[in-house]
Amino acid sequence: MTIGSARRDVGEERAGPHGSIPGPRTAADAYRVSDDQIHRARLVVARNCDDPDDLRRLLDMLGLIAARPDQPPPVGR
Repeated sequence: MTIGSARRDVGEERAGPHGSIPGPRTAADAYRVSDDQIHRARLVVARNCDDPDDLRRLLDMLGLIAARPDQPPPVGR
Protein backbone atom coordinates (compact mmCIF):
# COMPACT_ATOMS: atom_id res chain seq x y z
CA MET A 1 0.00 0.00 0.00
CA THR A 2 1.21 3.45 -0.81
CA ILE A 3 0.38 6.77 0.79
CA GLY A 4 -1.58 7.78 -2.31
CA SER A 5 -3.75 4.65 -2.28
CA ALA A 6 -4.57 5.21 1.41
CA ARG A 7 -5.66 8.74 0.56
CA ARG A 8 -7.84 7.53 -2.35
CA ASP A 9 -9.53 4.88 -0.18
CA VAL A 10 -10.49 7.41 2.49
CA GLY A 11 -13.42 8.71 0.47
CA GLU A 12 -14.81 5.29 -0.37
CA GLU A 13 -17.53 3.75 1.74
CA ARG A 14 -17.06 0.05 2.30
CA ALA A 15 -20.10 -2.16 2.18
CA GLY A 16 -20.23 -4.94 4.68
CA PRO A 17 -21.99 -6.31 7.69
CA HIS A 18 -21.98 -3.86 10.57
CA GLY A 19 -22.40 -5.06 14.11
CA SER A 20 -21.84 -8.72 13.28
CA ILE A 21 -20.51 -10.98 16.01
CA PRO A 22 -17.09 -12.48 15.23
CA GLY A 23 -16.48 -16.18 15.61
CA PRO A 24 -14.42 -17.67 18.44
CA ARG A 25 -10.65 -17.17 18.26
CA THR A 26 -7.84 -19.49 19.19
CA ALA A 27 -4.69 -18.46 21.04
CA ALA A 28 -2.79 -18.39 17.71
CA ASP A 29 -5.38 -16.00 16.24
CA ALA A 30 -4.98 -13.55 19.09
CA TYR A 31 -1.64 -12.39 17.68
CA ARG A 32 -2.58 -12.49 14.00
CA VAL A 33 -3.62 -9.31 12.20
CA SER A 34 -5.55 -9.81 8.96
CA ASP A 35 -4.98 -7.87 5.74
CA ASP A 36 -8.44 -6.34 6.16
CA GLN A 37 -7.58 -5.13 9.69
CA ILE A 38 -4.38 -3.56 8.37
CA HIS A 39 -6.29 -1.88 5.54
CA ARG A 40 -8.95 -0.50 7.91
CA ALA A 41 -6.27 0.76 10.33
CA ARG A 42 -4.52 2.56 7.47
CA LEU A 43 -7.79 4.24 6.49
CA VAL A 44 -8.37 5.47 10.04
CA VAL A 45 -4.86 6.90 10.18
CA ALA A 46 -5.28 8.52 6.75
CA ARG A 47 -8.55 10.16 7.82
CA ASN A 48 -6.92 11.67 10.91
CA CYS A 49 -3.56 12.90 9.63
CA ASP A 50 -2.66 16.47 8.73
CA ASP A 51 -0.52 15.95 5.62
CA PRO A 52 1.37 13.23 3.68
CA ASP A 53 4.44 13.49 5.93
CA ASP A 54 2.27 13.10 9.02
CA LEU A 55 0.56 10.10 7.41
CA ARG A 56 3.87 8.43 6.57
CA ARG A 57 5.23 8.96 10.12
CA LEU A 58 2.09 7.64 11.77
CA LEU A 59 1.86 4.56 9.53
CA ASP A 60 5.53 3.83 10.19
CA MET A 61 5.20 4.28 13.98
CA LEU A 62 2.22 1.94 14.07
CA GLY A 63 3.93 -0.68 11.90
CA LEU A 64 1.36 -0.33 9.15
CA ILE A 65 3.87 0.16 6.32
CA ALA A 66 6.98 -1.84 5.52
CA ALA A 67 10.43 -0.37 5.09
CA ARG A 68 10.69 -2.25 1.78
CA PRO A 69 7.74 -2.70 -0.64
CA ASP A 70 8.49 -6.41 -1.13
CA GLN A 71 7.92 -7.16 2.57
CA PRO A 72 4.68 -7.22 4.56
CA PRO A 73 4.22 -4.50 7.18
CA PRO A 74 5.52 -5.36 10.68
CA VAL A 75 2.01 -5.86 12.10
CA GLY A 76 1.27 -8.46 9.43
CA ARG A 77 4.30 -10.66 10.08
